[in-house]
Amino acid sequence: MIYLDNAATSYPKPKKVGQAMLYFLEKIGASPGRSGHRLSLKAGRIVYQTRESLAQLFDVDDPLRIIFTLNVTEALNLALKGLLRPGDQVITSSLEHNSVMRPLRELQKEGVEVEVIPCSPQGDLDPADVKKAVKKNSKLIVLNHGSNVIGNLLPISAVGKISRDHGLLFLVDVAQTAGCYPLDLKKDNLDLLAFTGHKALFGPPGTGGLVLGERVEIRKLKPLKSGGTGSQSESEEQPDFLPDIYESGTPNTVGLSGLKEGLRFVLQKGAEKIHGYEFELTQRLIAGLKDIPGVIVYGGEGNKDRIAVVSFNIKDQLPSEVGLRLEEEYKIMCRVGLHCSPAAHKTIGTFPGGTVRFSMSWFNTFKEIDEAILAVSNIARRHKRGRG
Repeated sequence: MIYLDNAATSYPKPKKVGQAMLYFLEKIGASPGRSGHRLSLKAGRIVYQTRESLAQLFDVDDPLRIIFTLNVTEALNLALKGLLRPGDQVITSSLEHNSVMRPLRELQKEGVEVEVIPCSPQGDLDPADVKKAVKKNSKLIVLNHGSNVIGNLLPISAVGKISRDHGLLFLVDVAQTAGCYPLDLKKDNLDLLAFTGHKALFGPPGTGGLVLGERVEIRKLKPLKSGGTGSQSESEEQPDFLPDIYESGTPNTVGLSGLKEGLRFVLQKGAEKIHGYEFELTQRLIAGLKDIPGVIVYGGEGNKDRIAVVSFNIKDQLPSEVGLRLEEEYKIMCRVGLHCSPAAHKTIGTFPGGTVRFSMSWFNTFKEIDEAILAVSNIARRHKRGRG
């Protein structure tokens, strides 16, 4: 089997991820912060150590400004619904995932003004267009860092500077880049960073979070939910301090145990090294696909800085048919369709049919890329011969 669906969920994980989760279930198992016994303290230590590793990865001074959520979607909902009010304007791009677009469309019905900046058909965003969209009622800019459809990187540092110059907050969805691309909250001028654990951080599903920069005022970010936190149990009011104000309910400590080991793997390898290797895989894949007659590759060129996500189609073939043949005939696992990003597909001209998407990780090999290229070539050639 060749697994090329890492943009959905990375596979395989480092072995220590599963081992840590099993150890937690068999040897610890308690709730963090809910009791004073040693097992509860051990569980709490795991949670805090995971925060510390994330703080190291993203260059965050205070680990308590990292809020754990179920996934990046919950983190984005917390940021968007917690900050935006009727009458506010929010600026975004036409490459966004539905985890951004759906909450924004919901908020739009409640009176929030949504400005979508068009990207080029190649997936490029001009920061000048973002600057032109800023108005008196602008409150927030939200962008994904790396497209889950075509792998393009949006210019977050330049847009971050625009947000600072105009006194706006900047929220970045790093679902596709956290762990496989160097990120720095301060250098990149980021205020809120929404991440997921189950992709390039090599953690399990059900883990993610929101990083709050120093410019984010807690009193202006409304919690998405309220309830038990293990702190201030004598009060029926939600705690007003970090991270408890945003972390109601028993956390996914077994998942965070696995995420801690995934983060350790990333920190040991280095995000820059991981990106460099994945970029080489991507260059090889794009070059090979573009040499195949009838294959259309979308997005930027292979030599342009990007993440390891590549979308393509074979002329006169449905993506679903190609994906089925890749799995049944070549045991290649990929994703086809719209990838929960209809706006992006409208931008690159592949709506409503979508594309075939290959997405790589640290655990893929050049041999696997060559086999995938050969498989696509065979499918394209046989289809052309059949039509002839």
